[in-house]
Amino acid sequence: MVTNDAPVYRIGQGYDIHRLLPGEPLWVGGIQIDSPVGSLAHSDGDVILHSLIDALLGACGLGDIGEFFPPSDIKHANRPSIEFLNEVLPLLNGVGASKACYQVANVDITVFLEKPSLKSYKLRIREYLAAVLNRPLDCVTVKAKTAEGFPPIGTQDAVAASVTVLLVQV
Repeated sequence: MVTNDAPVYRIGQGYDIHRLLPGEPLWVGGIQIDSPVGSLAHSDGDVILHSLIDALLGACGLGDIGEFFPPSDIKHANRPSIEFLNEVLPLLNGVGASKACYQVANVDITVFLEKPSLKSYKLRIREYLAAVLNRPLDCVTVKAKTAEGFPPIGTQDAVAASVTVLLVQV
């Protein structure tokens, strides 16, 4: 039985993958990455932000990014993904039948990208997301993995991200 003084948590998980093409910009976690290839997408194709949005919406029981920002809707074409996230964050206030308010407790992110290396970008991505989410830096983790040549990520044909978010009722 849950008592009134026990914290209430919600967990969400998101995943996104985009094809990489020469000449397209590569946005990862709100940061533009210096790369000869970038995401082919209706919006800017930021796999971290898309995954984070799905994780937040899932934790709140509200569906997924495609329901809120369908790629078939021309008004979302070429939009920066941060705009989508900024529209989703207020939804953490008023969740469920009790209309409870939640805040992000922590975010754990894994990016799958063969090249370029994200080593020099990880701290900037963490700092950016911590600021956007209004959380301390240690509440946002970014890990980068390669696929060691295994397609489509290892052959540099795609970039993907997986995000897990923990929300706590406030």
